[in-house]
Amino acid sequence: MTLHAAPTGQLSADQVVSVLRSATLAPSTHNTQPWLFSSSPGGIELHADAARTLPVADPDRRELLLSCGAALFNLRTAIHAIGVHPATTLLPRRDDSDLLAAVCPRASTVIDRRLAVLAKAIPRRHTNRTPFTAKPVPPEIVGRLRHAVEVEHAWLPLLDRQQLAGLRELVSESHRIQVNDPAFVAEWRRWTGRARDSRDGVPLGAGGTTAADDTWVLRDFGIGSSGRATATAPLVVVIGTFDDLPVDRLRAGQAMQRALLTATAEGIDASFISQPIEVPATRLRLRELLGEALWPQIILRLGYGTPGSWTPRRSVQDVLLGPSMVSA
Repeated sequence: MTLHAAPTGQLSADQVVSVLRSATLAPSTHNTQPWLFSSSPGGIELHADAARTLPVADPDRRELLLSCGAALFNLRTAIHAIGVHPATTLLPRRDDSDLLAAVCPRASTVIDRRLAVLAKAIPRRHTNRTPFTAKPVPPEIVGRLRHAVEVEHAWLPLLDRQQLAGLRELVSESHRIQVNDPAFVAEWRRWTGRARDSRDGVPLGAGGTTAADDTWVLRDFGIGSSGRATATAPLVVVIGTFDDLPVDRLRAGQAMQRALLTATAEGIDASFISQPIEVPATRLRLRELLGEALWPQIILRLGYGTPGSWTPRRSVQDVLLGPSMVSA
């Protein structure tokens, strides 16, 4: 079966399908893939898929917006790699909170080599939920990750040993809160441990059994029992924003994805430490730990892991709103 989409701006129908496929390769909590797209001659719109929210883990849709921001960055980058400028407007209509962005690919552009590298990394990036080795992330790559985040209007502060020790305590505390919440566990079970042929959720082979029992995260957090960071700890970073509005969360999602693709291009694996930010009380304490200047949006664990399975994705046909033509 072949999906045919209408041409959009300077993109052909085949190019529209290609860039939308790239957008769907973004990460999302429990691999919910909470995005929808519409395409018209004027541009491509990104919509939140309200049916794929997580009311227990994500009642204010913060993680949904981060995930959709990551899909938006993939979309922008894939369009740019074709040689077309993706003019982007965030939250274009105040009366429609599910319309998150409009991308108008109307003008040609000179391809930025750095973005072309990131575009090639899109199909290779995946969340690695295995424990990481002790090999450290080189300092020069840490600098590139910080720059990647700042380009997208977010910030990646470097944590000192005391902050890392405090973060480890928050991970442990928030983890206990979640696994003792029957509603959270039920929601987690709906989305993880799925069969291999499922197009969403986290299958067993990709670590779908560890989300509600992330004791390996604590072991692999890079902090010894004394609370001191080890010299070869995997890199743990927090991406934050100065405000906590929907637009800030969309920007943080784009910053996260730019950092993840930068890491992928450098051969570095990544996974998420979501518990301290999903629990409101520990998120506030993490904000205090960071000096109260930033709202923590994402915690990433970066390093070198063993090869792991990839999570599946819905097809472009499944996420495209409006009429489409499918032929054999």
